[in-house]
Amino acid sequence: MPSNFPAAGRAPPLRRDKGFSLVELVVTVAIAAILAAIAIPSFRSIINSSRLTSHANELVASLQLARSEAIKRNARVSVCGSADGATCGGGWNSNWLTVLESDGTVLRVNAVKAPVQGSGTDRITFRSDGLSSSAVNSAITFCIPTESPAENQRVVTLSSPARVSAGRADGGGACP
Repeated sequence: MPSNFPAAGRAPPLRRDKGFSLVELVVTVAIAAILAAIAIPSFRSIINSSRLTSHANELVASLQLARSEAIKRNARVSVCGSADGATCGGGWNSNWLTVLESDGTVLRVNAVKAPVQGSGTDRITFRSDGLSSSAVNSAITFCIPTESPAENQRVVTLSSPARVSAGRADGGGACP
């Protein structure tokens, strides 16, 4: 009867070491490079979309903070673009501030990071009752001048005295 064990006194048969040959390794690296070349443009679109969404969400959070602080402090609180990060003015391309109007105290500073660009209403102010004194349909737009993604803009809109919403827009690769 055959046995899987070697006969007494005989060494087991030598086994070849397992591993990859150079040819197998080169083929694998070539396939990985082709897949990476195909995937990178998709990742760029995802990264740009995430940057825009992040900026829009941060602005929505700043507007919600301004509204709640206006009610809590019984004072006017604004969100505005800032060139220097300390005072209002200079547009939305570098910073935006949440500012306590009565004494100018800066409650929060957010930075607009390149390649994102910002534009829109100079200032959105909330009164002590939590309603905005700014024009209804005030909007701030964040944009990346690219066609990847096709919807290269995020628009944050104050659609009623207390309602803030964010949405996507197709800028055709250009910024306002």
